[in-house]
Amino acid sequence: MRQSTTMLTIATPGQGLHEITRQITEWVDAEGYDAGLLTIFCRHTSASLLIQENAAPAARRDVERYFARIAPESTDYEHDDEGPDDMPAHLRSALTQTQLGIPLIDGAMVLGTWQGIYLFEHRRRPHRRTLALHMLGE
Repeated sequence: MRQSTTMLTIATPGQGLHEITRQITEWVDAEGYDAGLLTIFCRHTSASLLIQENAAPAARRDVERYFARIAPESTDYEHDDEGPDDMPAHLRSALTQTQLGIPLIDGAMVLGTWQGIYLFEHRRRPHRRTLALHMLGE
């Protein structure tokens, strides 16, 4: 049994679902595991991680619109230190995930045919987000 870790920085252009499957796959492939468990952890409170449909852009747009409806930008929040998108970003992050676990079998992540890994940026302005990756296996 062995383990590997790295920090991956992703530049986001602003709000939305940003696919990061390729960057994650490149690291996993370079590590050369046959089987194991990949953990991806987002080190932020206003961004999150999702496994989501990666074929139909409309699915991503619908997910983004849904979260905009259930946690809208507003001046009604007490916490608004960084503007009207501050607290909704925290709520959207709380409703999603900051950590994903993905099995690795026969040297590849076991994602479904239409599944991609996404960094879900909840803030309007561009950010540099840091993800911690940890692989445990053989």
